[in-house]
Amino acid sequence: MIIQEVIEQLKSADHPVAKALHKMEHGKVLVLAFKAGMQLKDHRTPFSSLLLVLEGRVEYQQGNAVITLNKFDEMPIAPEVVHAVLCLEDAICLLIQG
Repeated sequence: MIIQEVIEQLKSADHPVAKALHKMEHGKVLVLAFKAGMQLKDHRTPFSSLLLVLEGRVEYQQGNAVITLNKFDEMPIAPEVVHAVLCLEDAICLLIQG
């Protein structure tokens, strides 16, 4: 089970853990797991994406905008937009790309 594997890997990790949950011809679904304080620093993706919080709380940062996402909140992410994610409390998210 992918989500359980990611949670187990997170226990000894010092950075966010990501693993593909499902791959499609034109996209994929990733599981992202964070401990509080972990961050995905500024980055961009070539794909239209959706970040969905399953557990915990994260802060989505894009330019001057800072948006707190709680359990079951989602954030669309446009392609090639620089953004970052900071974990405020232990979190499990899905990143749906494509």
